[in-house]
Amino acid sequence: MLYAIICRDRTNMLERRQQTRPAHLEYLTHHPVRFAGPLLGEDESTPIGSILFVDCADRSAAEAFAAEDPYRLAGLFDQVEIQAFRQVIPGMES
Repeated sequence: MLYAIICRDRTNMLERRQQTRPAHLEYLTHHPVRFAGPLLGEDESTPIGSILFVDCADRSAAEAFAAEDPYRLAGLFDQVEIQAFRQVIPGMES
């Protein structure tokens, strides 16, 4: 099952995000991430959060994945939402 993990950064956390980014990217390479990237602020360049789409057996696996993300362990996120997701476009059946 696919899960969308939507994370919002705490205020004034850009430096911590940059410091933790290498560990975060390394973590993602070892997990079933379909695609991921930063949410951007009004200036369309400053990261203010993250969105990830992961393929997990169930919600508890998605929660465990999110809980161990180095960004989350570093206290970067103010809010984390995990939502089941069904990809329709492109190429998957409904």
